[in-house]
Amino acid sequence: MALKSVKFLLVAVLGFSSLLYSGKTIAQEKAENAEKSEKINPSKIILEHVADSHEFHFFSLGETEVAIPLPVILYAPDKGLSVFMSSEFHHGEGLHDGYRLMDDKFLEAHQSELAKDAKGQPVFQAGKVYPADAQGMPVQDAQVYDFSLTKNVVQMLIALIVLTWLMIRVANSYAKGNGVKTAPTGFQNAVEPVIAFVRDEVGKPNLGKKYEKFMPYLLTVFFFILINNLFGLIPGTANVTGNIAFTAMLGLISFIVILFNTNGHFWMHIFNPPVPGFAKPILTPVELLGVFTKPFALIIRLFANMLSGHIIILSFICLIFIFGAMNTALGWGTSPVFVLLAVFIYLIEILVAFIQAFIFTNLTAVFIGQAFETGHEHVDSHGKDESLYI
Repeated sequence: MALKSVKFLLVAVLGFSSLLYSGKTIAQEKAENAEKSEKINPSKIILEHVADSHEFHFFSLGETEVAIPLPVILYAPDKGLSVFMSSEFHHGEGLHDGYRLMDDKFLEAHQSELAKDAKGQPVFQAGKVYPADAQGMPVQDAQVYDFSLTKNVVQMLIALIVLTWLMIRVANSYAKGNGVKTAPTGFQNAVEPVIAFVRDEVGKPNLGKKYEKFMPYLLTVFFFILINNLFGLIPGTANVTGNIAFTAMLGLISFIVILFNTNGHFWMHIFNPPVPGFAKPILTPVELLGVFTKPFALIIRLFANMLSGHIIILSFICLIFIFGAMNTALGWGTSPVFVLLAVFIYLIEILVAFIQAFIFTNLTAVFIGQAFETGHEHVDSHGKDESLYI
């Protein structure tokens, strides 16, 4: 049945395509394609959607932008504190209180007037707030501290509030005896298997007898990443885990936890590896570098996977408008295919949201376990010590 549906869809697409070219000459089509394709910049559209901003933008209705503005908080030593909503910038087209929110339109319109770096690229970036002079032009070297609540920050705080509320609710349910004397119910019933899974498949195998000490951190990391991953799949929200600053802070925290749990045996293995003497000068720098590449792997893995999925979805959507710019019938004819592909990737992204939360938590547990040398100690899912020394 599914195969027949796919065949029908392909026939419909080919039919629309044939109608497309039936009434036009090749020369006319090429001229129109060249003129319309210049109006669409897929990379710009995609980067705008995945980048941080000072508002939650949902859609546009003509000249009306449907968005939720966010607070802009700026401090300049010579001017003091400035607090206002990002809507005062009128979507980058105006000034407010001596500041300008840089946007692509302004950058393109004033390319020759704006300062450039040694490579000839503008030093000002779209989406950032800069002090402006009397003519409304951004000032490059002015000292301004930006404490604005961007959409990444706001969504991260919302995820933190949701996580705290859910876990307190589950804890209160256990305190009342639910799940202890009786079977767990509601959200408690959904969370308990996940906690047991992290404990039995992540904590115990990698941390041995010390797993209980690290379970609060591992569970916090897992659920915090998972909630942010799922929030990022809601249209109009921010892709927080696809931001390198967010994953860098998570990786840095894990790096600190790893270092604080190292011991003498760990560092002895780094600076005096158990290899023949002639190989020690070669292996020691490699082992030392590995201390820093572990958190770096955590940072890049989560960032790249969560960002790439959003880019693929947006790419399929952009293809509809690219084909539509070439010809209206072609855009309508191919849109069902690209919509189905985008929905398919979206469903995969839901699975990836859980997988990436698990991978980050599991690798963190592995690295912590290696720090205090419990990698050869195995504890089964029932808590029984099955020490294996290799």
